[in-house]
Amino acid sequence: MMDFIRSATLTHYPEVAQSVGLDPRRMLKKVRLPLASLERPDLRIAVTSVRRLLEISAIESGVEEFGLLMAKHGDFSNLGPVALVVREQSTIGSALQTLARFIHIHNEGMRIAIERHDDVVTVAILFRGRPLRQATEMAVGTLHQTIGHFCGEDWRPLDIHFAHAPPRNRRFHRSFFGCDVIFSSEINAIQLAAVELDRVIPTAHPLLADYIERRVEAINTRPERWDDKVMEVVRTLLPSGKCTIEQVAEHFACTRRTIHRHLADCGTSFSAILDAERADLALRLIEDRSRPLTVVAGMLGFSAQSAMARWFRGRFGCSITEWRTDVRERTLAAVGRW
Repeated sequence: MMDFIRSATLTHYPEVAQSVGLDPRRMLKKVRLPLASLERPDLRIAVTSVRRLLEISAIESGVEEFGLLMAKHGDFSNLGPVALVVREQSTIGSALQTLARFIHIHNEGMRIAIERHDDVVTVAILFRGRPLRQATEMAVGTLHQTIGHFCGEDWRPLDIHFAHAPPRNRRFHRSFFGCDVIFSSEINAIQLAAVELDRVIPTAHPLLADYIERRVEAINTRPERWDDKVMEVVRTLLPSGKCTIEQVAEHFACTRRTIHRHLADCGTSFSAILDAERADLALRLIEDRSRPLTVVAGMLGFSAQSAMARWFRGRFGCSITEWRTDVRERTLAAVGRW
């Protein structure tokens, strides 16, 4: 099953890419990622495409530490709802446990495992699918930055482990992590002193953490079926007025034929999903009478208001004006009875 990651992971990609001589938009097109990924942080995009983007960026720029540059320019807030609940934990240990519990909400292709042996704690990153060098280094680098966010700039891990071979020059890695970096290891991980887990996070609000955690739990379950995943992407793209099967395929890093095949296996089609989501959005949009119908038509992906009007009558058996009048009368009647 295709794994997704929030497009917020590419928030700083344009500046990092440009700093090493790359055109960020050209690079996204090269791996068939939607350009909207650079503008909208909550899009769901294919993990495999992001991994390829980082790898190709390092190759074309000749910068072996590209993944670490992404981590260096990243921001803890890029984790979105996961960051909200992690930052309110009372200690470093509880923050890491919470991050491990919810990281899949941000990145479905990654897990975090925490193990303690005597006075040493190993925080390992596990990947679904083939982990590429740059994506691995960005993930470990981001985890390092996250711990440092709470511990302060003076914090240093015991050592860093990477399963891949060392780069030609290790200077940047040593400077970034401030400790020994072990390559060709059995794991991709950060090792730190167990005593660090007891560090108190002075800005935390445990009561607020409980509230936020319940909210995050509500989005904890990610869709697994292809029709549900396609529906989620359609629901995200539709308000932009640009929701075609080609654009949806970009999010899945596949072809339109692949989308059609998987949806057929689920007993549905792209047009059926698009029509259902469009109908739901249309009813919500036309409730606002101050919004011009020409604008509504554009948001729903119609070339003209007349095309939307024909579709609406065919879908609901009445005109938009008739629907609005009927809703108003029913609402007034309900208020009168109350």
